[in-house]
Amino acid sequence: MVGLDCYRYGDAARYVWSVLVRVAIGVEYAGNAYEGWQTQPHGRTVQNALERALETIAGEPVKLICAGRTDTGVHATAQVAHFDTTAHRPLEAWVRGVNSHLPASIGVLWAVEVSDDFHARFSATSRRYRYVLLNRRVRPGLLEGRVGWTHGPLNVAAMNEAAQCLLGEHDFTSFRAAQCQAKSPVRLIHSVSVMQSGDMVVFDFHANAFLHHMIRNLVGSLVYIGKGRCPVAWMAQLLTARQRSLAAPTFAPDGLYLCGVEYPGRWPLPCGGRIIAPPQLLVT
Repeated sequence: MVGLDCYRYGDAARYVWSVLVRVAIGVEYAGNAYEGWQTQPHGRTVQNALERALETIAGEPVKLICAGRTDTGVHATAQVAHFDTTAHRPLEAWVRGVNSHLPASIGVLWAVEVSDDFHARFSATSRRYRYVLLNRRVRPGLLEGRVGWTHGPLNVAAMNEAAQCLLGEHDFTSFRAAQCQAKSPVRLIHSVSVMQSGDMVVFDFHANAFLHHMIRNLVGSLVYIGKGRCPVAWMAQLLTARQRSLAAPTFAPDGLYLCGVEYPGRWPLPCGGRIIAPPQLLVT
């Protein structure tokens, strides 16, 4: 890519062509420290913090575009974003240099130069999210803000059975936030599972894309089933009803992680574009 820059000298002006570089970066962050990904006037978002740090290294304004705009309190272990810049820096500057200007709760993991046909959001073929739920009598202390929590026993086998009706392409209106701006409520679920590891119940979702609050709404309804408040068949009924008011309330954001984004292999991304990093520190 090239861009036209203008430099004035007295009454004369000369124009030079500068090479515009597109850089893709991988990012992890603890979302409980921020009011979501997307930039806000108050500046307390992940995007705002990253753009400030990038601009320090680039010496010019930087605008980030990400693979998935996470909500307030939602974390990421494998967020992908890209930006365009005329600043030519070693790739390590976009990693270690940027990290030196970031708060401890955000870290850039890698950076690569990509062609201008790469788009962090629109080039992605799928996303993966994991919800980590602490199921024990008392609330979390050490993991406060990093896991969801519910007391009382859960029937994990029933939850996993209920979740299987979500596989394939469906209209997810019953699990869509009222303020969702997606043009269509139809999404394709590639895989879904609910498993238990000690006191943790882990929900894994892999789909082409997700609606606003979709996973938190799905988790809330699955927990209702796990507690015995609703039968396994209720999940399929909600799916076909296409009515948000019939499903369970939106679950807390604390345990939700964006942990995978996948791209075609034509760009020099890590792991051939299959960027997956579940929060392994929480569960085995």
